[in-house]
Amino acid sequence: MATIDIPAITLNDGTAFAELGLGTYKLTGEEGIAAIEAGIRTGYRVLDTAVNYGNEREVGEAVRRSGVDRDELIVTTKIPGRHHGYEEAIASARESNATLGLGRIDLLLIHWPNPRVDKYVETYRGMIALRDEGLVRSVGVSNFTEPMLQRLMDETGVVPAVNQIELHPYFPQAALRAFHAEHGIRTESWSPLARRSELLTEPLIRDLAEVYRVSPTQIVLRWHVQLGATPIPKSADPARQRENADVFGFALDDDHVEAVSRLERGRLWDGDPDTHEEF
Repeated sequence: MATIDIPAITLNDGTAFAELGLGTYKLTGEEGIAAIEAGIRTGYRVLDTAVNYGNEREVGEAVRRSGVDRDELIVTTKIPGRHHGYEEAIASARESNATLGLGRIDLLLIHWPNPRVDKYVETYRGMIALRDEGLVRSVGVSNFTEPMLQRLMDETGVVPAVNQIELHPYFPQAALRAFHAEHGIRTESWSPLARRSELLTEPLIRDLAEVYRVSPTQIVLRWHVQLGATPIPKSADPARQRENADVFGFALDDDHVEAVSRLERGRLWDGDPDTHEEF
């Protein structure tokens, strides 16, 4: 079966970054390796993992088994809250790199800012040092607000390449996306299909799926792409992986993009970066 060609944009540091990636949360063991490998063979080139997902080994093994040129892939991992701090972040990333076994980390993110602890700036400084050393290609963050991003830029002079955030039609994050666009930060969408919600059965989504002759999932993922965000849907099923990736052969009308955005209702889970903590 032919590989799906997922287009790429260029991050603010010059790195090519696909417009749609593969989430790997809960993909563990041999089944996880097989699922991630299937995704790579389908055409996914951005792979998302984290220390707290407990599957960095599986992601690395899937990359090795896939036979795809290492330089074609962006393997992302994240520093957990318990590893915040300059030296702690460096040690965390070195351990992740060893666990992945791929020679480098392509994109390293701070998983959550944990502002009460107030170590995310020093954590970011450690990541920048690793980037300068060559162990990491790109540095970014996850779940950061505009003031947090501004502080990082003001205090380090380095603009994050990516901010991975909760983003789906129920929570379009227009103001934060505008801030990203202004500063050249790529938006990446976690939980792009609003897991454990009724999003895919919304009448509007179903109606648009009929209009465009695609699935409700494809409508939502295409909406992300047209917002200028990289969604990272997770699936262990090769057929579903292919369906998720096949959203570049059609485009939503602007008024349909806006209609989907009007489904907004706010965050779906306890993920306010100003108060949420994850260690």
